[in-house]
Amino acid sequence: METKILRAEALVKRYGKKEVLHGLDVAFEPGHIYGLIGRNGAGKTTLLGCLTGQLRTTGGMVSYGGAPVWENARALGEICFSRELSPMLMFGQNTYKVKEYLRAARYYYPHWDEEYARRLMKEFGLDEKKRICRLSKGMLSMVTIVLALASRAPVTILDEPVAGLDIVARERFYQLLLEDYAETGRTFIVSTHILDEASNVFEQVIVMDDGRIIENAPTEELVGQFHHISGRADEVDAAVAGCTVLFCEQLGRSKAVCVRCNDEALARISAHDVDVAPMNLQKVFVALTGHKEEDSHETK
Repeated sequence: METKILRAEALVKRYGKKEVLHGLDVAFEPGHIYGLIGRNGAGKTTLLGCLTGQLRTTGGMVSYGGAPVWENARALGEICFSRELSPMLMFGQNTYKVKEYLRAARYYYPHWDEEYARRLMKEFGLDEKKRICRLSKGMLSMVTIVLALASRAPVTILDEPVAGLDIVARERFYQLLLEDYAETGRTFIVSTHILDEASNVFEQVIVMDDGRIIENAPTEELVGQFHHISGRADEVDAAVAGCTVLFCEQLGRSKAVCVRCNDEALARISAHDVDVAPMNLQKVFVALTGHKEEDSHETK
């Protein structure tokens, strides 16, 4: 499979006077699993719409293999954007049957794997004769997953793929994604709010906040920079002096903070009489985006 980079350069998107993407630069290298995370309204879905030619950009450029994506059928055939299905259309119910929806995908994606699609439908218990408007939220999610995986598109994007699934089905989805990734080496971009299960799958994590990319790094590298420090307030203050504190809670003489620091600073912190604990991706995400900017500070 030819390796090509999906890239956004100086990407701007406005709706009327409101600018929702502010000059983004991001590249998705072949053969990686990316996690795209951000709070509601951060601009994730808008970014994905621009990357896949579903939204016209206001400024900047989106390219795949060096060629513009917009109105480029060849490039768009290599990129699958699978997003949450709605049981309703603009003028009424979505009366398409599952088999009709997937039949259209077969013609749109040149790498479509019909045998794989049928295996997935059987595993998920999907009835191809059922109409989209009659599917439960979980079944709607399964249809989008079948579409994404069976597309075999070199770049496959899934927007909230597990939103309607129970924990068993979510676990199975990530197993299937990893199996397919190991077999094909294609690029996956997954946007989700459910981070506990996804964090072990993401090789690279991109964090969006207010229409900007605030972090773009290997997942383990990013998470490894954050630590939870707790103990007596005076000891905690002394331990984290000079470190960037993103979050602070104090109860009486006890204090807990989240800090971002390197290994050298962590060694200095650990020399104090404080408890040091690692943080998972979900807690790091909250530390980065869940508090007002003025709450972050340098402890002197």
